[in-house]
Amino acid sequence: MRIQIQAWFIFFMLFFFIQNGHAQITLPRVFGDSMILQRGIKIPVWGNSAPGTHITAELGKSRATAIADHSGKWKLLFPVLKAGGPYELKISETGKPNAEIKLKGILIGDVWLASGQSNMEWSVQQSQDATREIANADFSQIRFLQVAHDKKITPQSDILDGKWEVCNPSNVQQFSAVAYYFARKIHKDQHVPIGIIQSTWGGTPIESWTSREQLLTSPITQANITANDTLSEQSFVNDSLNLIRFWEIVYQPQNNTDKIIPAIRYDDSGWPTVEMPRLIKDFGIGPYEGMVWLRKKITLPESFFGKDLTLHIGHPEMNYSMYFNGEEICKTIWNSDPKQSYTIPAKLIRKGENTISLRIAMLWGGGGLNPPAEGINITDGAVKVSLAGKWRYQKDLEPGLPKINNYQNYPSLLFNAMINPVIPFGIKGFLWYQGEANEAEAYNYRKLFPMLINDWRKRWQQGDLPFLYVQLTNFKKTKPLPSESEWAELREAQTLTLSQPNTGMACIIDIGEADNIHPKNKQEVGRRLALNANKLVYKQNVTASGPLYKSYRKEKNRIYISFANASAGLRTKDAKEITGFSIAGNDQQFYWAKATIKGKYVVVYADQVQDPQAVRYAWADNPECNLINFEGLPAIPFRTDNWKGITQK
Repeated sequence: MRIQIQAWFIFFMLFFFIQNGHAQITLPRVFGDSMILQRGIKIPVWGNSAPGTHITAELGKSRATAIADHSGKWKLLFPVLKAGGPYELKISETGKPNAEIKLKGILIGDVWLASGQSNMEWSVQQSQDATREIANADFSQIRFLQVAHDKKITPQSDILDGKWEVCNPSNVQQFSAVAYYFARKIHKDQHVPIGIIQSTWGGTPIESWTSREQLLTSPITQANITANDTLSEQSFVNDSLNLIRFWEIVYQPQNNTDKIIPAIRYDDSGWPTVEMPRLIKDFGIGPYEGMVWLRKKITLPESFFGKDLTLHIGHPEMNYSMYFNGEEICKTIWNSDPKQSYTIPAKLIRKGENTISLRIAMLWGGGGLNPPAEGINITDGAVKVSLAGKWRYQKDLEPGLPKINNYQNYPSLLFNAMINPVIPFGIKGFLWYQGEANEAEAYNYRKLFPMLINDWRKRWQQGDLPFLYVQLTNFKKTKPLPSESEWAELREAQTLTLSQPNTGMACIIDIGEADNIHPKNKQEVGRRLALNANKLVYKQNVTASGPLYKSYRKEKNRIYISFANASAGLRTKDAKEITGFSIAGNDQQFYWAKATIKGKYVVVYADQVQDPQAVRYAWADNPECNLINFEGLPAIPFRTDNWKGITQK
């Protein structure tokens, strides 16, 4: 009897699983309510079911069928549709309509995959005119799918999370600003629904977004990709735990240091001293990452006693907390404002000696107090007492920060988790804004970038899909003399990639910010990408790029430069003399050059160079350059030489 019951139970469970498995149709998360499907191509839809299942699907009046293979995977193609909608997508097993999947609110239009690092990820709420832009972002025919951050050792069939959302003021703030402003202009210009699949992760190199198979084809990347063979899912778990501990230390003082170190009577006489303001790289202790405590004792004028005072701390770099006479004034502040100040209540002011304590996170090679010295002081509004000068400091008073491997930067791991799962969703083309993380290998980018483009195109199997990208903007300090620049070299690699078919580049050398790697004017970035799309993809008669170096000729001590994309003529952005050119002779020493517009040419020369051999334009991290075409688009940085390791003047 017992054996019969067991047999019946086993039969029942097998029947249960077979029946449920047979009825269970699933779709990857790239499909959902309110999605946009690509017009003008056969529309791919795929998913999973029990092996051998007959799948029937309806999209509006169109119908398609498929049979699940031995592993349960199926894929079908709807016929070509024009822009329009809304439609419903119904998917069911043949003969079992009651078990169907139904997706609503679907539009047919153009879908763009927007990818890259933080400048593509940078949201509308973080960008210029955010309040006004958010309030006006009511576009029911613009839809976003934000792919959740994820990393995997092998290619995945589904994204970790994400769903299609209709663009409106309640959700636009979180969307990629560049992609949103691109989508808005294309929607207005082309009058079709626009879908954006946003797959981005700040700080990541191009290799992370490229497949293992592609990376194995190049000696530049072979060694790095095979190093992934030692990784396991446990590696990711351990790194996540270390990351939690990392930020716990940064945000929460350890070993009770916030009670002990700021105390007035704490003995810091054994601590080393450092002249402030100064950054950790200038402390003279070499590279350091961790929490550092600083203390300074000051004697205040008697006139300060009994008053609320203002303490100006300038611009502390990285996270910091501040204490005055043992009392916490602020905690875990992240602030890019160059002028930061706090009120010190009168009750904390002591006659004679007072103590200021700072707890600063020294992270990623940075940390400390930024100059200028006059930016740090304490005042009653009439008299200032400088806080510049000797401070005492001590490191290693708290546990060391655990090493974070940041596996999102490892080759192919983001491709596996954030790109492969959305292949082969029908798209119009790609939007790409990345390069900052590859600064140190700028020359290799001329190989790495085309590798990614070709990799993605082959996998989508839609031919040479349009690939539109943003060139690195101007950033960092302006140097007084011509000099070598990895940012300029990476920009050059991006320009060279225009030799790939069906590519377009938005040059933004004129709208960066010297002290901000995330410049806020994302409206113009999106607009310039859209100009490229309008010309390259939608075949409009527009000028989509600024002047692009074409050729040069030499006449005595002058070099004549000719440009493409300048048929209406050349001019300067500020109506002043041209800036940004340098010139060199056979000695390969560059000097700032004079430049004038003569017809369709720019004539470049310098008194120091009688036999010029090479010209460069905007060849710097943050060049001062002002050449534009009559459409107002900036000339693209270039050089006529390929010299390496040269001296500059």
